[in-house]
Amino acid sequence: RNACVVRRRAEVAASGEPAAAVEAAAALPDWAEQLHGGEPQEVMEAVLEKMGSDVAISFSGAEDVVLIELARRSGRPFRVFSLDTGRLHPETYRFMRKVEQHFDIKIEYCFPDAAQVERLVNEKGMFSFYEDGHKECCGIRKVGPLRNKLATLRGWITGQRTDQSPSTRSKVDTAEIDPVFANKDGSSLLKFNPLAKTSSAEVWDLIRTAEIPFNPLHSEGFKSIGCEPCTKPILPSQHEREGRWWWEEGTLKECGLHAGNIEE
Repeated sequence: RNACVVRRRAEVAASGEPAAAVEAAAALPDWAEQLHGGEPQEVMEAVLEKMGSDVAISFSGAEDVVLIELARRSGRPFRVFSLDTGRLHPETYRFMRKVEQHFDIKIEYCFPDAAQVERLVNEKGMFSFYEDGHKECCGIRKVGPLRNKLATLRGWITGQRTDQSPSTRSKVDTAEIDPVFANKDGSSLLKFNPLAKTSSAEVWDLIRTAEIPFNPLHSEGFKSIGCEPCTKPILPSQHEREGRWWWEEGTLKECGLHAGNIEE
């Protein structure tokens, strides 16, 4: 079993629930277990077939646009959501509109709590993350809205790949139990990463051959694209996560959306 399942089982066990409840809460369904090592298209089709409208694709406005192409090819209905932090690049906002037009879809946008944003900015200013780290801002602008969205679903589909970050994503599996967020029933949330074993080169081969629109920032040296103040272009020799929160410790660069990747 993957590390996330083991951690989730330990958390539920610590709550004092019976062993049967622990196993039920931590185990992947049999059909999801069979997805390990599967091809991205096969994984996407299986997830959409089994979960229907109870699962949605998380789209960041970057190369995970490939997930939408895989869903389109499945011929099944699918949902896409995105987190609008209010601090994204102008290019990303325009790209999202282009994606909606290209795929003839409506992205479900999620927004942070206005009162929390107002409090943070009025107390600490617009760029507090440069001084005391990005966790607080990301918690308000990204993690909170994501938690609210996932609480309406039973599973989510992400564009995580093992080659994105040697320190935090090397163990990402195709199908996992999310160790951080709960589903609409308050129980284990399923998390699917169809591109887990796909390389960046393979992702870009698909983008080019299928003529999928992509964020123009990629052509300007941006590999990992997030909020404008916290993202910068990188050199060819640098790893893609080096363009995120570059003023902080370099080995554990996660904003909280995939906090389960970081082992205590």
